Amino acid sequence: RVSVTPHPFVLRPPETQKQSFSKDDELVFNLLLFGDLNKRLPYFIYAFQQAGRRGIGKRINGRRPKFSLKQVSARGFEIYSDATETIEQADAVETLSVNRENVPQQASRVRLELKTPLRLKFNNRIERDLPFHVLVRAMLRRISSLFTAYAGGEPDLDYKGLLERAATIRTQDNQLFWHDWERYSNRQKQRMPMSGMAGSVTYEGDLGEFLPLLDICAKVHIGKNTAFGLGKIDSIIL
Repeated sequence: RVSVTPHPFVLRPPETQKQSFSKDDELVFNLLLFGDLNKRLPYFIYAFQQAGRRGIGKRINGRRPKFSLKQVSARGFEIYSDATETIEQADAVETLSVNRENVPQQASRVRLELKTPLRLKFNNRIERDLPFHVLVRAMLRRISSLFTAYAGGEPDLDYKGLLERAATIRTQDNQLFWHDWERYSNRQKQRMPMSGMAGSVTYEGDLGEFLPLLDICAKVHIGKNTAFGLGKIDSIIL
């Protein structure tokens, strides 16, 4: 059972390997908000505006680099533009569900791609491999915690049966590797480990009932440090 309330947001980094940005570069990132926090989007926009004016990142010649917030969009709707400096209201909130309406009904092979480092704990240790049952445990934990905290209650899922059947799924191809990474915490004044699994892994078996879980978790991330954008996954039916 979930004992810690998950963060109500995910700050998803730019999909680039670039780590240093120059003057006039464009930086595109995503912010996911869960539950009623969507109603507070204007506060986030204001916070990013203020952060840009004050500066972020490492100090250069005694000052932090500054940025300007140019545009905010949600599901194809432009919500904010620096040209008008006004926030438009739009019905851009997506409701997630564990039903099978919008996903294929069957699949015998699925490739899982790890877009950002994936940190999972199993048997009280950080995993460096990803058997399917470990993946399913992580997905069920993430879905259960988010739905309980922000969607009115735990979803009606056969947790025990799903885990038992997940144990029958085979790893057909493993292209995973360990990605070393760390961040510096200004609050704790120390470097924090953020390393995790990267690459891809292909599973084989009766995967149909797990597709809704993969679909949801591709949107909300899984594992540890999701608030920092870790655990972004994508699944491809082969």
